[in-house]
Amino acid sequence: MESEKVDIAVIGAGISGIAAAKFYLDVHPNCNLVILEKDRSVGGVWNAERVYDTFYTQSPLGTWEYSDMPMQEPPKEDMYEASFKAKHTSHYLETYIDRSVHAGKTLRERIEFNFDVHKITKVDEEWTISGQDKTGKTRTLKSSKLIVASGLTSVPNMPNLPGQERFGNPIIHQKDFGRSDVLSTSALKRITVLGAAKSAADLVYDCVEAGKAVTWLIRRASTGPGVFVPSPSRKSASAAYSIGTLRIVATLTPSLFNADSWWNRLLQRSWIGRRLLTNTWKKLDKDIVAEARFDNRGEEAKSKGFEELRPHTPFIWQNQGAGLINRPHFWDTVAKNVQVYHEDIETLDRGVIRLKNEQAVPADAILCGTGWIPSLGFFDHDQLAKLGLPQPIGSYPSAQAETWKQLEEEADRTVLDRFPILVTPPEHYREPIKTTPYRLYNNIAPLLDRSVAIVGHVLTANYFHLSECQAIWATAYLDGKVDLPPLEERTRDVALFIAWCRRRYLSNGDRGHWMASEQRTYTDRLMDQLGLASHRRFWLWDSFAPMNKKDLPRLRAEYIDKYGRSIAGPNHSEKFDTERVYVGNVYPSSELLPFPDSHEIAKAHGDLLPVRKTVDEYWPLGR
Repeated sequence: MESEKVDIAVIGAGISGIAAAKFYLDVHPNCNLVILEKDRSVGGVWNAERVYDTFYTQSPLGTWEYSDMPMQEPPKEDMYEASFKAKHTSHYLETYIDRSVHAGKTLRERIEFNFDVHKITKVDEEWTISGQDKTGKTRTLKSSKLIVASGLTSVPNMPNLPGQERFGNPIIHQKDFGRSDVLSTSALKRITVLGAAKSAADLVYDCVEAGKAVTWLIRRASTGPGVFVPSPSRKSASAAYSIGTLRIVATLTPSLFNADSWWNRLLQRSWIGRRLLTNTWKKLDKDIVAEARFDNRGEEAKSKGFEELRPHTPFIWQNQGAGLINRPHFWDTVAKNVQVYHEDIETLDRGVIRLKNEQAVPADAILCGTGWIPSLGFFDHDQLAKLGLPQPIGSYPSAQAETWKQLEEEADRTVLDRFPILVTPPEHYREPIKTTPYRLYNNIAPLLDRSVAIVGHVLTANYFHLSECQAIWATAYLDGKVDLPPLEERTRDVALFIAWCRRRYLSNGDRGHWMASEQRTYTDRLMDQLGLASHRRFWLWDSFAPMNKKDLPRLRAEYIDKYGRSIAGPNHSEKFDTERVYVGNVYPSSELLPFPDSHEIAKAHGDLLPVRKTVDEYWPLGR
């Protein structure tokens, strides 16, 4: 079979894949880049096929977008406080790939939709990607570089339900809920929702609103119900987001990415500091739980098992799922209308779920808000091990497993010495560990292969900001522009992160990719390693300046100023021109681009701009 040659292949056209491709093209405008997307539209969990009318974002308007193209404000009826319907994110991403142009081609023209990647191997320093395209034809592509942006929310984690072959009614994962007719089918009157986190909560609420009789079933052997935070008003959401991204606020958590300064030592290692942190966390947790009114709902709510939705561990530890409440009267609706069981399933029979407490639950359909597994099935076990990606524990080489065990035990002692507060976590359930953790330097780079970058395989608050920063670092990494520490140092750094993640985020931390509170300081680390400084402020203001999307155009411009851009054509060895800078264009629009940035400066596609002496010349509005 004849292979197609490309310079670089990007697997996945979600938020991270789009950002990675976009910035790589900013630096390599003439390269032959292809994006392979399994679905018919872009966006991953936000693509047009998966969203439905009552699916909302978790981030406030103005923060859930790329920095070089603001989102148009949704109509008022499509907003709940600061959140908005996910369909607007879908439309935004579709618009973005049409407006992003390099060397006369839009991002859309570079995407192979409906391309199902079956296998990725590396032979003779070249990646071979095999899969099936939209016509059903098997194709093979070869590339010297690879970006894996396949995401964490593409492959459903479907529970193995005993007796499901006898059940006879629909069993649907949240991924397919938007395309199903569950809500509109009158014959489906009794719905059972499985799961404890945000997706399950949304399914429960939507089914109640559709007039269904709803049962919410949470496994007994689990981390327990999710923590659901009240959605702030639009005005207060903006303030909360800004405060939450302050570097000084990041010091209120035991974060590995915080500097080992006197202030952090005071907070983390002194009894006064730990008392302050503990009381702060308790107050936050008390306020969140109080919103649900678990203790004063009356006998009706008690009889329906409403108390079973009380979180098992404090919010700050993130041992269970969490999310914003973006439905009106959520807790009241659940308390009055939903039967809750915190119990395991014994078996399924025809139209019935039999629980281990001998309770029988009639069900016309089962909806699974049971989460996801990483989309990495195109790598075999040997390749997963080489790249430091999760694989079944039983298939991992025993010698490597022993080495990592020793490194992580040593790292654990370092973590506990630096963060004594992590020595005694709250009582909690730990999910059985079935796979190895992610073992990537900076959560992007395999330790032994510099031709591949893994982006978007991190759990954090805002993927748009994260994806743009990861895209910059990944491009530098693939181009050899970032000075990496020696292998031994990187290996110990990875072991330290894994050990910290397990202590900090308990069961969720076992996966080695959880950074719910570390987005600002993690992205700082990425940019600092590249010697970029335009996101920093002077002296104390650096600790009190909120994360600002205007920093990102400055960072992109500073990067190109510092490292140059490739002047090579497709399939040619690269040369970097540091005398003249090409800035890839997102076509300007008076409606969508009210502020200038490094992309709008190049008004006509293909403009070559002289290198600027200062970052501010790329950003006329100033810092």
